[in-house]
Amino acid sequence: MLFLLFINDIDCGVVNKLLKFADDTKLVGIVSSEAEVEQLRSDLKRLYDWSLDWQMLFNTQKCKSLHFGFRNGKSNYSLGGNIVKAEDEEKDLMIIVPQSKV
Repeated sequence: MLFLLFINDIDCGVVNKLLKFADDTKLVGIVSSEAEVEQLRSDLKRLYDWSLDWQMLFNTQKCKSLHFGFRNGKSNYSLGGNIVKAEDEEKDLMIIVPQSKV
């Protein structure tokens, strides 16, 4: 229960969708324009700043990026100065989620 109190405000100011489950956090957004890419980057910075404030750092080595869709420019993202590695697929709750092959 205490963990829920800590993360209660993690999504304050975040524009894109934030999914939380146990100790797992996902940021999901549409990035079909440069403005949307910058908004996602801004949300990542906001999440990282929150983690510093609450001393609950993200394990940046485990952070990954999946690119979906036809208009996705497959931009690079960073979290705390570390580049978020783009992956072809990710296992999530024992289900393998592949990225689109476009």
